[in-house]
Amino acid sequence: MPSPASPSHAGFAIAPGDSVTAWAISPVSAFDYPGMAAPAEDRVNYHFINGFVDVGTLPCRIALMRELSTRVPALQTDWPVEGLHLPGASRRVEFTRFQYRPTRLSRWCRTTLVPTTPGDHRFDLITCGGVHIWVDGALQVAFEPYVRNSPQRREIALPLREGGSDVVVLTEEMAERDTTWFFELSLISPAPITATLPGAQAQGDSAAIRQLAASVRPLGERVGPEGLVLQFDASVAVPVEIAVTLRPGSQAGGEPLHYDLTLPSQQDSLFVCPAESLASGFYIVDLVFSAQGARTTREIHCVVLPQVEPRQLGADIATRKRQALDHIVEHGEERMGTALALLAAGHADDPRLRRIIEKTLHVIEERHDCSDFVAVPLLWALHRFADGLPADLLARAQRALLDYRYWVDEPGNDVMWFWSENHVLCFHTAQLLAGLLLPDAVFTASGRTGRQQAELGEQRMGLWLDAIERDGLAEWNSAAYYPIDFIGLLAVAELAPPAIADRAKAMLDRLFEMIALHTLAGVPAGSMGRAYGLELTAGAITELAPFAAVAFGQGWLNRGVAAFPQFLVGAYEPPAALAELVNPPPGRAVTAHYVQGHAGVGRLALYKTAHVQLSACVDGRPGQTGHQQHLVDVRLATHPFARAWVNHPGEDDPWGHNRPSYWAGNGVMPRVGAHDNVALQLFDLGASPRVAFTHAYLSTSGIDERILEGNWLIARAGQGVVAIGATAPLEAMTTGAGAGREYRVAGLRTGWVTIVADCPDASAFARFRARIAETTLTLEGRRLTLRRPDAPALTLDWDHGLSVDGAAWTFPNPTVIPAVATIPARLW
Repeated sequence: MPSPASPSHAGFAIAPGDSVTAWAISPVSAFDYPGMAAPAEDRVNYHFINGFVDVGTLPCRIALMRELSTRVPALQTDWPVEGLHLPGASRRVEFTRFQYRPTRLSRWCRTTLVPTTPGDHRFDLITCGGVHIWVDGALQVAFEPYVRNSPQRREIALPLREGGSDVVVLTEEMAERDTTWFFELSLISPAPITATLPGAQAQGDSAAIRQLAASVRPLGERVGPEGLVLQFDASVAVPVEIAVTLRPGSQAGGEPLHYDLTLPSQQDSLFVCPAESLASGFYIVDLVFSAQGARTTREIHCVVLPQVEPRQLGADIATRKRQALDHIVEHGEERMGTALALLAAGHADDPRLRRIIEKTLHVIEERHDCSDFVAVPLLWALHRFADGLPADLLARAQRALLDYRYWVDEPGNDVMWFWSENHVLCFHTAQLLAGLLLPDAVFTASGRTGRQQAELGEQRMGLWLDAIERDGLAEWNSAAYYPIDFIGLLAVAELAPPAIADRAKAMLDRLFEMIALHTLAGVPAGSMGRAYGLELTAGAITELAPFAAVAFGQGWLNRGVAAFPQFLVGAYEPPAALAELVNPPPGRAVTAHYVQGHAGVGRLALYKTAHVQLSACVDGRPGQTGHQQHLVDVRLATHPFARAWVNHPGEDDPWGHNRPSYWAGNGVMPRVGAHDNVALQLFDLGASPRVAFTHAYLSTSGIDERILEGNWLIARAGQGVVAIGATAPLEAMTTGAGAGREYRVAGLRTGWVTIVADCPDASAFARFRARIAETTLTLEGRRLTLRRPDAPALTLDWDHGLSVDGAAWTFPNPTVIPAVATIPARLW
């Protein structure tokens, strides 16, 4: 390890309130850490929520606490520097990740802190995990709260000597699947300090890569004909080596692609690879920047969608299922769904079959998190196509299923997630189907026979259906989690005893009705109970898109196979009449109101024409910390990526992994009101939010005109228009990840309005703009009022909700069954 830099070297200034984000970092140490197998407390009450659930202490964390009670870590200084963590988009030093097995994680970080005046300097330390801090070789801080995915804080003092002190941090975490792992060290003392890096001899050595890493993004919203191109805010004066690794973003994985490239000086873009070298889908792009001895890393994402026009499929659903099955046989990801498709299509001799099943069995045998998602299609294959499997694979599959853990009452030391709406369904389905498949065998984890497992699985499946029939789905409209619901529901409808199978078919009908309501021009969209950035920005590559395409006749087929092949090879078909909800006739709008989620958390309002769709979850839980609830959504019909919405960022980094994230969910939930073609959002962020602005997203794809005038952003996409207004001027972002798509409003209390309409021609669009010019949006205290010519005044009160021309508005349908109507479209 190099010695600390001298104070004569330039560094990174840290003012009071700033965080120390300049660190040299070691490689990650990761090793399996399961603890002793034991049953867990069954805390599932079938009242599902969107957010983290306290599931008790798992065996891995029990083992960790026992170890921590006696160990004292020793300072290490001879570790290799893997890279530099430089000041950028996030104030955290964050290594958040997903681990399928219980995994101990640790990483060393080192910097030199040079004070203005020597002595003790106070810092605010926040961490998920545990932190030890050494200053000039002496241990100063040991903070090990280890509260899972919940940041904990402590005020600390670090003695900094004149000329600079060597500061070393050991950050550790116990990973249980989705793992928020970070530390943040923020200066409280009034005197500024400077950080210098052992791995960067001067700030000039790292300035180039810091600038590039902070601003890097793919050119465009998808990888187009020009290929994957990295775009930067500005060129730099020195050549920079950039190692690019593209990893498929699905659970199917796949071989990464790697490119070693050089960004020449004075160049602000870099070609990585041609579009045809990448299959359709979502990719994680890992970047390593190196220049003149300085080195740092960055993760961004990109999307590949070769065809932007929706595909027209066959006239009847049987034909569409055959077309889609042929597509999956040729293009499906190497995941169990593709194996099911191969068997159903008569391709038992395909060499992919063994690879896929062996991978699936490894995941089940190791009890990886999300193994329940692949256990169900494996069970379908064994129920229907066991004769097509080699004897060794069949025997291994039966053994794996007999040894699997199907619920928390069976002992285990894994980190499988049993408690969310979609996992509960898949575990109960797997238990039921495994018991039916092997009725006389003994299942080793539970000690039950197959008949007993099937009986218990059916009983538990009934409890899940009771909850969803009563409450609806906490993960409403979710393009990420509806496909997971389909894993369980399609399998139960196809393979379970008639009584429970009929209930599953009725629930499938409900899901397809909600999909039909919220699908526009082939893309399922709308407010979602759980969303990630991918589902919001690139709906056509989600697995929900091909479900809609086959059900309703047009859209996109992609490589997703978590559940889609079960739809194709099974007998279930959605009601034909739902197609009428997908495409409103000219001059008409479809509206819908209904409730989803326990305690009515999702009160959904929809307005949709053939050209534009506005979907909102009204009221919500204003002022509370959000999770993945996507509350207001606009979908425009001109392009699969044409979307708009407003939210409060849940983290600093546009490429981050938190829940809520920068674009998906809300750090602080707003009050929402929706009336006809209008949605209002009132944000009160509190006294000290992490992010002190709200912002709008408007895609660049499919937008014919975009006008930013003071407090209003107006866009035309074909014959659909949207106006997004705020109670303060909108600032268009021209740099960074949101360049061209992001519009911010600073402030702790802000009101927003979203208005959609149809404008069939240029004169209609001119009238719409004129109407917006006469529209006012005012905020008085916590009351937001919209006034428009020849339209009722809408007022959204933080405490009392929406009123129309002064009269309190009552949500018209407090049931889980959508109340659907067709009304004249709002035209100009």
